Amino acid sequence: MKILVLGGDGFCGWPTALHLSNLGHDVTIVDNLSRRNIDNELETNSLTPIATMSKRLEAWKRATGRTIGFERLDIAKNYHRLLTLITETEPDSIVHFAEQRAAPYSMKSPMHKRYTVENNLTATHNVLCAIVESGLDIHLAHLGTMGVYGYGTAGMKIPEGYLPIEVVTDDGERVRQDILYPANPGSIYHMTKTQDQLFFAYYAKNDRLRITDLHQGIVWGTNTPETLLDDALVNRFDYDGDYGTVLNRFLMQAAVGYPITVHGTGGQTRAFIHITDTVRCVQLALENPPDRGSKVKILNQMTETHRVRDLAKIVVDVAGGEIANVPNPRNEDAENDLNVRNDLFLDLGLNPTTLSNGLLDEVTSIARRYVDRADLTRIPCTSVWTDQQDPGIPSTAGE
Repeated sequence: MKILVLGGDGFCGWPTALHLSNLGHDVTIVDNLSRRNIDNELETNSLTPIATMSKRLEAWKRATGRTIGFERLDIAKNYHRLLTLITETEPDSIVHFAEQRAAPYSMKSPMHKRYTVENNLTATHNVLCAIVESGLDIHLAHLGTMGVYGYGTAGMKIPEGYLPIEVVTDDGERVRQDILYPANPGSIYHMTKTQDQLFFAYYAKNDRLRITDLHQGIVWGTNTPETLLDDALVNRFDYDGDYGTVLNRFLMQAAVGYPITVHGTGGQTRAFIHITDTVRCVQLALENPPDRGSKVKILNQMTETHRVRDLAKIVVDVAGGEIANVPNPRNEDAENDLNVRNDLFLDLGLNPTTLSNGLLDEVTSIARRYVDRADLTRIPCTSVWTDQQDPGIPSTAGE
């Protein structure tokens, strides 16, 4: 397949692009390098050293003999360049990672809220418009989030996107239909993903676009088999309070002797997926597209759920360290349950990668290897959800 990977320089996009290229697909990365610019803004860096894009792509060709194309392009601002790229390359599939992905970053200030909305919604809508205007039959696979559902259940497993309901009409007729599971976003970032769902539903219905929406859990781990082929291919390891995801942050904190910060009681339950399963799920989604004219195909891209306090205890057992309970900067319930269905990916052949001491040791060893690059002042998060909260408290960040 010819595949455009939008946002292919990021934490999920980069290993996905390598994985798809390694499978023999013709891959082109499209990215405005905004994630690197955000590092400059936050005065932090990935714990792992990230090479320039040209050096990354040279290393990939050197290691595999395969070539990945690159277009530096802001799809939220340069619609006509995006349209031209699509019409000239005629991709079979587009993988859409090109959105600001961090909930804490989206809540930092009014400016960050506006940026997240303007970038994420315009980028997604531009992609949909460009596919329609190109006249090509392109399958769009989008990385969504489990956060569109909110963090809680109504005593049932969260279905994959759609909730079957039955209503009774005025004349007593019973009508069954599937509706999008009621959205309950927990941040501005999550709110943009719920809006994405409506864009997709409309364009699938009105323009018969083939769309897959992957509602992903929190990603942990760093490397995949492809990113381990050369030091210049290493994936990001974000540990700062805005972009570091909770399990990676815990492992890094343990590795450098920093207290493992748990919000409140640590009773928040989250869905998780290892980075190797992220790239595998995208592959499976591309290999099994929906039919033209069908509704959006929604898959829950996660493999397990855990309470935050249980994760902290696992990390202490594996890597040592002390747990520090701190006030929760998020506007959320102190305790919640989260039961999720992921039958569709299991039916497609996904063999889930779950928490294991070996994988946790691997992440911890990466943290220890690059400990001299760590800036401990960047571990606390200053993003808070309401004006009543103390902006100086540390945070377990991520989605």
